[in-house]
Amino acid sequence: MSAHHPAAPVGGKLLNTATLVSGLLVAAMLAILFVRFIFGLGAVTNLNDGYPWGIWVVFDVVIGSAFACGGFSVAMLVYIFNRGEYHPLVRPALLASLFGYTLAGVGVIFDLGRWWNFWHIFWPGHANPNSVMFEVALCISAYILVMWIEFSPVFLEKWGLKAEKKKLEKVLFFFIALGTLLPMMHQSSLGTLLVVMGPQVNPLWQTPVVPLLYLLSAIAIGYGVVLFETCVASSAYRRQIEMHLLQPMARVMLGVLAVFVVVRFGDLIARGALGHAFAFSLEALFFWLETICFLLPFALAGRAADRRNPARLFLAGVALMLAGVLLRVNGFLIGYDTGVGVDHGWNYFPSIAEMLVTMGMFAIEVLGYIVITRRFPVLPRAEASAAH
Repeated sequence: MSAHHPAAPVGGKLLNTATLVSGLLVAAMLAILFVRFIFGLGAVTNLNDGYPWGIWVVFDVVIGSAFACGGFSVAMLVYIFNRGEYHPLVRPALLASLFGYTLAGVGVIFDLGRWWNFWHIFWPGHANPNSVMFEVALCISAYILVMWIEFSPVFLEKWGLKAEKKKLEKVLFFFIALGTLLPMMHQSSLGTLLVVMGPQVNPLWQTPVVPLLYLLSAIAIGYGVVLFETCVASSAYRRQIEMHLLQPMARVMLGVLAVFVVVRFGDLIARGALGHAFAFSLEALFFWLETICFLLPFALAGRAADRRNPARLFLAGVALMLAGVLLRVNGFLIGYDTGVGVDHGWNYFPSIAEMLVTMGMFAIEVLGYIVITRRFPVLPRAEASAAH
């Protein structure tokens, strides 16, 4: 955090409605996971041989890591494009990313049949460099470590360890560079997972350019999450919304989103796959829901006057986040068919236990964000605003 924008703890009570509800959801999640790790996946999930993965992979890992790209997206502006005015947004964005990626990494273990062998990922003797999943696991694990190092000045500052902070800042540029490279690798590789599935994925989402689509959408979603997070934090903590930063950042978000939309529809037209969007099918319906959500930010914040309205920026961020959810749910669940599900009577819809675990994962993020922002210097120092 620059000297012109010092950070400070928000302060206040930790026990409130948000933390209480989050705590209850986390407790329910832990109880379900206890059963899962003792009695197996079949005891709490609706997974089967036809559908070997469900919302734990898609929401907790694929979507959760995309939502956690706020730190990466803002860091690109500050450190790559030298837009130092966005520096006050780095710490809160990095905090959200830190929780999102850490929980995504932990969430992978929930889906492993033989979860006690998870350490194989880090053991050279078990490495498979030809595996997309191995690359994703390795990159995400490395990125989680890098983000904790990037965020550690917050703790050093809180505990008064000035000498240690100064030493860390001398080498922090190296970790910042890694922090912009690693997400590009694994976000695109998450799209590559669809490529290797071949014809099991509907042509609306099965394309050689899906790694690029996942990367572009993750960057745009990162900015959308920052809009959402900043508006919610400003309202909850009764702080002044940093509109002088959010307005130009929203314009950058729309620029990235425009590139995504051009690539998305250019690919569909080039492959002759756009006709599938007009079929009378569930996949076509969800494709248009996804497309509408990707286009909504242009209607909500396309004009300069619209970007001066915090409510419009908030809704644009929400629409983009929902679009990112649909893009990934459509590819991994709605548009995914092994070709044997109907013949064997296999189908999939998440169980209540699966939903509660996913809700518990997001509840941990909310709980952690509240605790750390109230007790550690994350948000820019500002006088509380009288407006709610």
